[in-house]
Amino acid sequence: MNPLIVNPISPLVRKLGYAGLIPFIGLALLVQLAPTPVNYLSAESLAGYGAVITSFMGALHWGANLHLLGKAPAGDRWEDRNAWIWGVIPALVAWVALHIYIPVGLLILASTLVIQRNIDQNTYQYYFSDEATRSAFMTMRNRLTYIAAGCLTWASLVILFIQA
Repeated sequence: MNPLIVNPISPLVRKLGYAGLIPFIGLALLVQLAPTPVNYLSAESLAGYGAVITSFMGALHWGANLHLLGKAPAGDRWEDRNAWIWGVIPALVAWVALHIYIPVGLLILASTLVIQRNIDQNTYQYYFSDEATRSAFMTMRNRLTYIAAGCLTWASLVILFIQA
């Protein structure tokens, strides 16, 4: 995005979005650098936070479609059916990821965040009134997703190969 163009995403939304990376980065560092048992507690906490964010990203679809409840179906498969279904799948995957070996769960969460981003890239067209706002949001979303997924993956690799 051209820096001379005003970002249509409000500063509050940007600040909150990027602040959401603090636990990912901090906990991933603790997994690698903290002594035992703090490193294990950090891994559990990172998995929990990753599951919450993964679920939140799915729930965005429910929030975006709430205005359709009680109205006649739009005749659009995404708005009428698929957004509701897709909105709960990440929460279910995240829940499963919390019940398996932590490094594998972290990899599942990282993969789910990237898969969500790939799907949402195409589905967010239904939620934004203009292309500039959608594009600005996806720029932010890309950064957030890849940093979060990178932290989850890094922590998993540290547990599997460095701490093993």
